[in-house]
Amino acid sequence: MKNPRDDGEYINSLAKGLSVLRTFTREKPELTLSEVAALTGLSPAAARRCLNTLVHLDYVGKRGKLFLLKPEVIVFASAFLESMNLEEIVQPHLQQVRDRTGDSSSLAVLFHENILYLVHVSTNRMVRLAAGVGTQFPIYATSLGRIMLAYQHKDVIEAYLRKADLKAFTDKTVVTLSKFRSILRKAKRDGYASVQDELDYGIVSVAVPVFNDRSEVVAAINCSTSTARTKQEEMISSRLPVLREAANRIEMELRRYPLLSYSVGV
Repeated sequence: MKNPRDDGEYINSLAKGLSVLRTFTREKPELTLSEVAALTGLSPAAARRCLNTLVHLDYVGKRGKLFLLKPEVIVFASAFLESMNLEEIVQPHLQQVRDRTGDSSSLAVLFHENILYLVHVSTNRMVRLAAGVGTQFPIYATSLGRIMLAYQHKDVIEAYLRKADLKAFTDKTVVTLSKFRSILRKAKRDGYASVQDELDYGIVSVAVPVFNDRSEVVAAINCSTSTARTKQEEMISSRLPVLREAANRIEMELRRYPLLSYSVGV
């Protein structure tokens, strides 16, 4: 395929600026100029120009020699959430799941090697691993990620497995490729995926896919709760029918609002 950077319509300076914004993470909220350059692969001069421009536009702040994101960047996420009407289209169905099960319920999409939460309805129960809109977790350790990956084309799956770094979060985390392949095959055959104690101890979840009008998986929804409240077998048997009903209703909404389907599709 043609490298997009060779396309006359591709703006390298814009791509560089966006790469700088993506460098800041929860683990690295503040970065020096040299760190930004190293993490983005930009020259120090290019990184400095990008940072100074972003500071001028108020997307990035500066504290001594450290750079950090500023609230202005939230405008991008807010524009997406508001323009796609996610709260009106999806959230009521997840709230019904929460009300019927007592579990937190979320909708997520694939995002590089992670899942990205777009809608999250929580309960008052405290869990060690909190989630919310914008939260990312690795695909391989989550029920949401597994069920979405299971329905991808085999080339997409193989590409993911070639570059995936399967690190153990607990002693229950599946980190062998052969076992993970088997899990994906089973998830596609069963139409759901479930995980217990793999992303963190004490958390159990079950997820089902959400399809567009072309039978392509564009998202997934789940239930998640504490193992002290519900074990995995009970989670699957009692929550799966509720989740499938909600997924069907969300799919109907996607047919009414095809813009959202195209927006979240991979």
